Parts: sequence; C-alpha cells; structure tokens
Amino acid sequence: NIMVYLIHKGLEESLAFKITEIVRKGNAAKGMLTDEMIDEMRAHDVPQWYVDSCMKIKYMFPKAHAAAYMISALRMAWYKVYKPVEYYAAYFTVRGEDMDASLAMEPADQIKAKLREIEAKGKSATAKENGTYTTFQIVNEMKCRGIEFLPVDFYKSTAKTYIVEDGKIRLPFAAVGGVGENAAIALEEAAKTGGFVLQEDIQQAANVSKTVIEALDEMGTLSFLPKSNQMSLF
Repeated sequence: NIMVYLIHKGLEESLAFKITEIVRKGNAAKGMLTDEMIDEMRAHDVPQWYVDSCMKIKYMFPKAHAAAYMISALRMAWYKVYKPVEYYAAYFTVRGEDMDASLAMEPADQIKAKLREIEAKGKSATAKENGTYTTFQIVNEMKCRGIEFLPVDFYKSTAKTYIVEDGKIRLPFAAVGGVGENAAIALEEAAKTGGFVLQEDIQQAANVSKTVIEALDEMGTLSFLPKSNQMSLF
C-alpha cells in the first residue's frame, strides 16, 4: 500500500519501491529514509503525517501479509454474496482448468452423482479426477444457488473467459474436453471472421485438428453448419 500510494502521488516507481522496503523493515528511523527521499515525498504533496508514520513503523511484514489476506478474503466474500454470477464467472476463468463442459451442462443431480463416483475411488482417484472433483464442488454450489451455465457458442464464447450473459455464465471453448488453450484461442480468432459455410471451413480457418471440431460438434456448438460438401449433398 505504501508503494502504490507513493506511485499514485507521482514518485518514480523504483524510488517508491525503495522507500517501501525501508519502511516495512523498520529502517526509516535508523536513518535509511534519507532527507532526499523525504524531500521528494514532500515535493509530491505527501502529507507530513504520512512521513511521520513512516518513521514510526517497525518491522511490518507479517502484519502486512495478514491484513492483505484479510482484505482479499472480505472482498471475495462480498462478491460471492452480492454478485454471485460475476464471482463464479471470475472464479472459473482463473481456476477452470478441470472444467468439463458436457458435465457442466448436466442438472445438479448428475453432478452430485459424479462427485460421489470420484469419492468412492478414494486414493485410487487420478489427479485429473481430483481436479474435477474440486471444480465441480464449486459448480454444484453454483447450481444450488440457481445459477446455470450457457453452452459453448461459436460466435458468443471466448477462448478461456467465462462471460456473464443474461444472469447465466457462457462456457468458453477451453471448457470443452479435447480443446486445448492454443486451439481455443485460434477458434475465438476464427469466429471473428465469420461467414463460414461448413465445419471444414472453421477447421481450416482456425488451423485446428479434426478431433477439436468433432468435440465441438458433439457439444452441439457447430450444429448450425454441415460437416462438409459431401454431407450437404444428402
């Protein structure tokens, strides 16, 4: 907070960082916070009470950590209570590596059944299954609060970001099994060009494998297009 405040006041970033390090270690009163530094703070309208406080602070690293964690916890708790859709969208954007779009679209009872299935495996559960278990505990919680996912949509989904849409959360390309990060990014970029007639066109435009296209097709994401010219003849 000291560093951010000083930068906000206009101090050069490296100097703000140096002052912060001196203060947090309790070295300001030992002469390490020099007259030149204090003059620079005053030149940028840092109030005298702030300078005086810097001189009084002792070693504060543990307290600063505790305060920072508590502030973060309170902020997240507020969003989880009062902005739940936005909270879950942000959570899965950051921690959605074990998401399974097919399972996510299932009703809550199916998700609970999957959780029980993984629980029954105990220590024999794979790392992937344990990751899925953790992710779908949150999915189950979300659904119990009446919040649902929207399926992956070729023109509305992003590569990895979970988008809030009409009080629900739109799944990204990366949530589909078999669609890796690079493929997801390529699909989002391809979708911006539009004008596709066949699923093969999307595959070529995004330069992704046939497996990726098949995974999207199984999800119904590409159902608005025929697979190829040969298929369209029938």
